[in-house]
Amino acid sequence: MNLSLTRNFVMLDLETTGLDVAKDRIIEIALIKVSPNGEQSEFYRRINPTIPITKESAEITGITDDLVANEPTFTQLADDIAAFIGDSDLGGYNSNKFDIPVLAEEFLRINHSFKISNRRFVDVQNIFHKMEQRTLAAAYQFYCNESMENAHNALYDTKVTLDVFRAQLERYPNLAKNIPELSDFSRQGNQEWHDFAGRLAKTKSGQVTYNFGKHKGKTVEEISETEPGYFGWMMDADFPLFTKQLLREEMGRIKQKRKGKREAENPEMNMEDKLAALQNKFKK
Repeated sequence: MNLSLTRNFVMLDLETTGLDVAKDRIIEIALIKVSPNGEQSEFYRRINPTIPITKESAEITGITDDLVANEPTFTQLADDIAAFIGDSDLGGYNSNKFDIPVLAEEFLRINHSFKISNRRFVDVQNIFHKMEQRTLAAAYQFYCNESMENAHNALYDTKVTLDVFRAQLERYPNLAKNIPELSDFSRQGNQEWHDFAGRLAKTKSGQVTYNFGKHKGKTVEEISETEPGYFGWMMDADFPLFTKQLLREEMGRIKQKRKGKREAENPEMNMEDKLAALQNKFKK
């Protein structure tokens, strides 16, 4: 391996009960240690997480609660894992966002002396994304084996994009051939965005939620009750007009829903409101 090491380097991968860094636990750990002289050693164990494995995780990993029921817990393995890693630097694929934080959480959870600091972290996924360009020119070269000669001319870029799209449809037999499915597939991540900016999302039941900041994942209706000023802040802040339009429509729906509920609970008040409205109309 064309790599200059001054101390041990450990590549790691974890399988976990789920994807929540703060709450989920390790069910399988693999460590490969490379020493400065090029020698390699491995550590691999399945782990009893002491909490249920989610259905999604079991389907992806093939590891079920039954398979790890008799395996040691992380508490029981922590000393061995820490000793194997030692003062090594760490690396993995998407490890800076997931594997390393999860490992740190496990050690912190049991107040182990293992320290995650004073190490270097190498995320292979980030290297991949930075080294392999994601520009239109790179896509044109990859899919069509052609070089762009007039980049940033709108018409030319559009023609190139269409060529790339056609090449993708030919290259991937399993890729959907209709717009609805292609739209779903090409959405960034798996998030059901409600607006183009990704500031609002939509639940399966159709409720609009905030998709950023301190209220991410909470419905607009819920926050309108607990922090009514949040809507006004978004309306005054520098968000896209389309986002504001959709948020305004959602607030209108919420107000109508609440009005209907009040009228159903108090029909007499409803009649009074109607009479007051008629009186105001005749006064004018």
